[in-house]
Amino acid sequence: MKKLMTGKVKEVYEVDADTLEFAYTDNISVFDKIIPSQIPHKGETLCRTAKYWFGLLTKEGINNHFISEPSPDRMRVKRVDIIRDYSKIDTTTKNYLIPLEVICRYYAAGSLMDRIKSGKVKAEDLGFPAGHVVKEGEKLPKPFIECTTKLEAHDENLTDEEAKKMAGLTDEEFENIKRTVLRIDEIIDREAGKRGLIHCDGKKEFAFDKDRKLMVIDTFGTLDEDRWWDADEFAKGRIVQLSKEFVRQYYRETGYHEKLYAARDAGQAEPDIPALPQDIVDRVSKLYVDMFERITGEKF
Repeated sequence: MKKLMTGKVKEVYEVDADTLEFAYTDNISVFDKIIPSQIPHKGETLCRTAKYWFGLLTKEGINNHFISEPSPDRMRVKRVDIIRDYSKIDTTTKNYLIPLEVICRYYAAGSLMDRIKSGKVKAEDLGFPAGHVVKEGEKLPKPFIECTTKLEAHDENLTDEEAKKMAGLTDEEFENIKRTVLRIDEIIDREAGKRGLIHCDGKKEFAFDKDRKLMVIDTFGTLDEDRWWDADEFAKGRIVQLSKEFVRQYYRETGYHEKLYAARDAGQAEPDIPALPQDIVDRVSKLYVDMFERITGEKF
């Protein structure tokens, strides 16, 4: 097979004109940076978790790109075009990656909380009354769906109008994406709720197939794309991070996150991301294995 690209966490190979094979590595990335540390078992758990969800989508009749499972850390998927020149995308284009990441949030956490504190997102934007002081971990009055870029070096937040224009979407197609996200999250909540998990937020990616039918692609419902909390601990007033947010939090505490975003905002050279200490690597590896079993109900 011919290797087509190496991403942050997976390698992409050409099987034939209509099929790709994703090979998941043990790389881990945060803040659009690949950490110079390998996380044992991460690739396999990520891939197997995604395949679990794609199986449920297929049962629920939700169109997706999954074809087959060559090995535990690989999956074969339907191939679509990646069109980097957005001027070549319109409402008649078929079989292409929709160049958006669609994030749906149910709680105030992570980067959303950063933007709330900085004033970039206001309480009323989230459905709260004007002047409401949003607290960390607070449940939002309604799902908050937003889009970021997919193909740029760094994810950039987009308005709905910017997202539709960039991706060549009609109003109805854009609303269908939102409906599909909410439908998938209902499935996630139904399954994860049985195993004592709160699905706090997550991102989805989409494409149009050869008939311009919406298709769920890439991976979702994993520790990389989604934020998970322990439901029992949350009921006691404690937030226990059960996702890659645990790693992001480490870099916040060390001060790297602040230095990185200060450099980005100033247009300066970005500092290299340091490797993780071995004890953190061990904890993260165990978390990925434990959470694979907890999310899917399967044994690793």
